[in-house]
Amino acid sequence: MFFSLLFIFHPLQWLGLKFFGYRGHKYVVDTMNWVLTKSLFILGIFVSVENKQNLPKNTTLIFVSNHQGVFDIPPLIWAFRKYHPKFVSKIELGKGIPSISFNLRHGGAALIDRKDPKQAISTLGSFAKKINKNKWSAVIFPEGTRSRNGQPKKFATNGLKMLVKYNKEGYIVPLTINNSWKVFKYGKFPLGVGNPISIITHQPIKIDSLSFDELILQTEKVIKEHIK
Repeated sequence: MFFSLLFIFHPLQWLGLKFFGYRGHKYVVDTMNWVLTKSLFILGIFVSVENKQNLPKNTTLIFVSNHQGVFDIPPLIWAFRKYHPKFVSKIELGKGIPSISFNLRHGGAALIDRKDPKQAISTLGSFAKKINKNKWSAVIFPEGTRSRNGQPKKFATNGLKMLVKYNKEGYIVPLTINNSWKVFKYGKFPLGVGNPISIITHQPIKIDSLSFDELILQTEKVIKEHIK
């Protein structure tokens, strides 16, 4: 079902971008991610996004989250769609995957080559300036790769440091994701069923209110404290 939906929405994204530009493409992407999130009902999995925070408007938000699996992403895009979330992703995902690769290439994401530090830094710098100019938000998973058992990994700071450098007037919004790793806890087959996925939004932190080291420590601490 998941991959069938990706094939269905791929030409719709192209049409949205071709005839309606950024807004048309974004509408299709938002709708696709709502549908992908709801497709988890087949597995008896419900997704909840708890956001009791008054998120700032007309500024850059950097959503920082732990990472447990592919199903982290659709609910984030849908829940925070009005903030225009753009992802920092590895360059390999920019080709070969219906819908996903097209969105990453044309939707404003940063595609970084982990084997080429110079390219990664340059791409992140351009990305950071672009989200600042457009007042978009960024989504970054500082663990680098997803946790396959729910246990958080140590946060890497280089990517986040570049985003913060060009968005000092913005905010970091910590997010904690729980249980999405359980969808693939047995591998690709059988899929895990009946484990609700929850995403918790924490208090935004003004970027220029703390030193970078304090900012990272506080962000990592609040995220990991809420992993169940």
